[in-house]
Amino acid sequence: MNRIESWTRPNIRSLVPYSSAKDEFSGSDALFLDANENPFGTYNRYPDPQQRKLKTVLVKQSNISSKQIFIGNGSDEVIDMLLRIFCEPGIDKIGTFSPTYGMYDVSAAIHNLQVIKIPLDESFDILNADISPLISDERIKVLFLCSPNNPTGNNLNLNKMKELIESFQGIVCVDEAYIEFSEQESMANLIDRYDNLVVTRTMSKARGLAGARVGYAYANEEIIQLFNKVKPPYNISALNQNEAIRALENTDIFEVQRTTILEERRILIEQLAKNDLVEFIYPTAANFILVKVTDADGIYNSLLKRNIIVRNRSKQVPNTLRITVGTPKENQQLLKALKEIAS
Repeated sequence: MNRIESWTRPNIRSLVPYSSAKDEFSGSDALFLDANENPFGTYNRYPDPQQRKLKTVLVKQSNISSKQIFIGNGSDEVIDMLLRIFCEPGIDKIGTFSPTYGMYDVSAAIHNLQVIKIPLDESFDILNADISPLISDERIKVLFLCSPNNPTGNNLNLNKMKELIESFQGIVCVDEAYIEFSEQESMANLIDRYDNLVVTRTMSKARGLAGARVGYAYANEEIIQLFNKVKPPYNISALNQNEAIRALENTDIFEVQRTTILEERRILIEQLAKNDLVEFIYPTAANFILVKVTDADGIYNSLLKRNIIVRNRSKQVPNTLRITVGTPKENQQLLKALKEIAS
C-alpha cells in the first residue's frame, strides 16, 4: 500500500463507484437505450460523465495528461471531495493559513473536521509563518494554500510552498483560482514531482464563467482516480461543459479581457491612493484589491446606499474592504462614489 492509498479513508478504498454506460462507451454515434432518457430534444441525453472534450482542450493548453485532470462543479466541489476522500469526520483535521478563502472552513464544518489555522506573517505570506504545528500533528490530513491568496491578493512564496509539500505528510491543495492574473509560476507543473499535490483552478474568475460553475484540478493519476470514484456520475452539465470549452478556446477574448483587468487594476490602485478614506493598499496579484480604510463599516454602508457592493473583510483583516476590479465604467463609478463619501 503506497502512501496515497494509506491516507485514503477505508470506506473510499472499498467503494464501488456508480458506473453508467457512457463511462464504458466513448463514441457518440450509437443507439442509446440505457439511461431511461426522453428520446426527444437537444439536451435530453445525460452529459459525458468524463468530460472528455473539455479535458482535451485543457490537455492542449496545459500539456498535462487527461488522466491527471478532474473537472468539478466549481473548485468548491474539489475542496469538498478532498475532505470526503482523505478525512474521517470527527477525527481528522485540515490545515489552513489565516486569513484565507472561507470555504475551507465551511467544508471542514460540514464534514465535522477541526481546522488548524496558522497565521500568515506580517506580509500575509507563509515565508516566516510557524509551520511546525502542521508538521507535528498527524491528524491534519489536508493542507490548503491559496495563491494568490483571498482576501489579501498576494502570491505565497513559491519555495516555501514546495518545502511544505515535501515535509507535510498528507495532501497539499494549492488553490490557484486567481493564477491567471499573477506573474507567478503555476504549481501545476509540479504534480509529477509531488504525489501529494493537488492544484485547483476555476473558470469563474479570469475565464468569466462564474455562473456556469466549472472548476478543475490537476493531480497525479491515483488521486484523480479517487475523485472520479467519489464524484456524482454527471456532475457537470452538457451546457456548462460546452461553455467551458468555448471560453477556453476563445484565447483572443481571454487575453483582451485579462489585459483590460490588469490595466484597470493599476488605475484603481493609483486613484484609490489619492483618496483620503484610504490608509493602505495591500499588494495584489489577483483581480481584486484589499484596501485598509478609515471606517470600513461606514464606507461599506455608504457604498451600499449608492448600489455599489464591495466586500467588507474587517473580520479577517481589520478595517479593510475588498474591491473587485470591474469594467472601466464600473471602476469610475466606484471612484466617484468614494470621492463623494470622502468630501
